[in-house]
Amino acid sequence: MTQKKIIIVGVGALGSHVLLNARNWDAQFKVIDFDRVEQKNTQAQMHTKMSLRHNKAQAIQKAMQGMFGLKVEAVPHKLTDDNAEKLLAGADLILDCTDNIEARRLIMRISDFWKIPTLHGSLSAAGDFSRVMWTEHFEPDAESGDGATCEDGEQLPFFALAAAHVAQEAQRFLKDGTKRSLQITPTSVMRLY
Repeated sequence: MTQKKIIIVGVGALGSHVLLNARNWDAQFKVIDFDRVEQKNTQAQMHTKMSLRHNKAQAIQKAMQGMFGLKVEAVPHKLTDDNAEKLLAGADLILDCTDNIEARRLIMRISDFWKIPTLHGSLSAAGDFSRVMWTEHFEPDAESGDGATCEDGEQLPFFALAAAHVAQEAQRFLKDGTKRSLQITPTSVMRLY
């Protein structure tokens, strides 16, 4: 049986922890992120101080290889209209862990065209609400608030909880094709679909 090709777009507060939770899967991982690791990221993301000023995709690639021997393909570029088809085509599953509406719409358009199952993970700007939703139920919305989800480590347990649910639902889908969408708060997990 061939390994599944999993693409994670965005390896910040959510995506970096999703990859950490998925590290034992029999899969080929590709991570896409153009951003750089900043000091504030080390408090809420799976990025270390050794990765400061490095590209997030390349930093998580090195961390996962060094800690777990996991080989990850890193794409240190922004997903754009010009490269999205090339970067996303051929995936068996896309995990959207981005934090902006343009990227989400682009991922949805490409995944719809290529019929690639896509699971969207999203965090509120306050870091106290999350949704884990399959494309057929997901409607991207504009960001609100000040986007302070990476400023400190106060919400780190919640980020890890949300990421664990993204990983769990992706793993469930890979195992038996089941698609469940969830809404998560610090005190509850509610199945939406």
